[in-house]
Amino acid sequence: MTIFEATISTFLIDFFQSNLNKLNSLKKANTYLKEICGIKSFFANTENLSNFQKAIDEYVLISQESNRRAYGDFQTNDDLTVAISKHLLNEGISPEFLIEPTCGKGNFIIAALKRFSTLKKIVGIEIYFPYIWETKFKILELFLNKKNICKPEIEIIHSDIFDFNLSKLPINNKNLLIIGNPPWVTNSELGVLNSKNLPQKSNFKKHKGLDAITGKGNFDIAEFITLQLLKTFDKFNGNLAFLVKSSVVKNILFEQKRNVFNMADIQKMNIDAKKEFNVSVDACLFLARLNNTAEYTCEEINFYSKEKKTNFGWHKNKFVYSISNYNKTENIDGKSPFVWRQGMKHDCSKIMEIERFNENFINGFKQETALEKDLLYGLLKSSDLKYETIDFYRKTTIVTQKKVGQDTSYIKEKYPLTYEYLNMNRAYFDRRKSSIYKGKPPFSIFGIGDYSFTKYKIAISGMYKRTTFSLVLPENDKPLMLDDTCYFIGFDNIKFAKIIQKILNSYVVQNFLKAIIFPEAKRPITKDILMRIDIEKAYHIILSDTDLFNKKDRQNFADLIETKEPNSKQMTLF
Repeated sequence: MTIFEATISTFLIDFFQSNLNKLNSLKKANTYLKEICGIKSFFANTENLSNFQKAIDEYVLISQESNRRAYGDFQTNDDLTVAISKHLLNEGISPEFLIEPTCGKGNFIIAALKRFSTLKKIVGIEIYFPYIWETKFKILELFLNKKNICKPEIEIIHSDIFDFNLSKLPINNKNLLIIGNPPWVTNSELGVLNSKNLPQKSNFKKHKGLDAITGKGNFDIAEFITLQLLKTFDKFNGNLAFLVKSSVVKNILFEQKRNVFNMADIQKMNIDAKKEFNVSVDACLFLARLNNTAEYTCEEINFYSKEKKTNFGWHKNKFVYSISNYNKTENIDGKSPFVWRQGMKHDCSKIMEIERFNENFINGFKQETALEKDLLYGLLKSSDLKYETIDFYRKTTIVTQKKVGQDTSYIKEKYPLTYEYLNMNRAYFDRRKSSIYKGKPPFSIFGIGDYSFTKYKIAISGMYKRTTFSLVLPENDKPLMLDDTCYFIGFDNIKFAKIIQKILNSYVVQNFLKAIIFPEAKRPITKDILMRIDIEKAYHIILSDTDLFNKKDRQNFADLIETKEPNSKQMTLF
């Protein structure tokens, strides 16, 4: 049953109907209910109370549930909140002041009331008004049924956490527990939904240049909320216990070197998000003790079995996934002598990516078209990089420029069929949201330069945990392109490509990558990761330890290092 769009039990309906005489004024109702359950201002105003009385009198119960995706809402089930509360209690955590910044239906608050007898004050903040009522109803029912549990003062506040002034909460010297399950969505996902549940836009991670306006400008809402809480409360005695995506903990640890929050005993306790929330995402309970000397590493543990998996974070001034494995492979952590590049980016796949169809081509909208061949190149995506050697492709792409910003007017004169096709679909290009295309020639692409047209490429997917490097061969002397989910080094000499591939697929580099790659990341392999591989050092370690390289290999490597071929023609945009 629902009232004010909030679930209410028949037990509570009966309770309110039996006590209507105690609800005939705002002051009387709030005083009576606070005595029972500790909630301050159960009814916010007279109108609130009047509407409630009318609903109870008429027994107006409406079954209704809102679309909660606009709030990134994954409500924590009772079993998990109980298990987390028990774990915190077993760890000696005894809070006096509890804050839940996005309290939802109040499940964490109920679990805390049942277990923490030390509580003196609870503040729950929630943007979705029906959940305010549902939380209040649950708390009231708890105290009606359990007379002997601790009854702190409780405030359930209807507010957007992004606008709420947390620093004004009267914590004083009370032992603090910040607990909850903030939204599991990114700012871009909420933007697509036109949600208003967003923080004010700012480059809060201090990204520079293209990083600030492309992929790295996207952030997790839970990460933003967690960082704001740490900024506000890291000097208060207490603990943080948040359910978040695993990537959030990694990002917070990475930024810890810059932020230097006063937190220690940092743990990432992995949970089964499919079981708990029916979503396929890597998630965890993020724990930290506040008002302690800043620490920069995190212990990763299974929440259910308490089995330890790894220690990650800042170690020897490097950010690594496994400190123990890194200690064995740190010798090759340096700077790649060759610049790793990201593949081409166009944000218009339905138009720019095509397939053979009879004698013509067909696009993502099933439009058939005839095109000149000069601007057509075979295209590889992350899912295509499964083999050590690749000389085939599924998709074809149109490459409109040979360098970023190149004038595209030549297409109309030299390739009229291609121009007619692109111009017919110009609206799709104009709708591209990324600011990198603003002020650029029509049909512009990014991640393109002389390096894109090298015949041989050593490539790897950024999206998969697999760390095998593929040798990409040309088709009839025409290079294959890669999309922006892939990274590569380009060569015009196959002997150079093969020796680099052999080094990258060696045990030395593979073990190093396992020490620094975060397998749960949305994009486990990045340019930053690849640029840390000191290929020259790796070669010399392999040379001294194995007979992997023959005389010809050694000569090829010497020639390559001398010429540094891949660096000579590459731009530094990506």
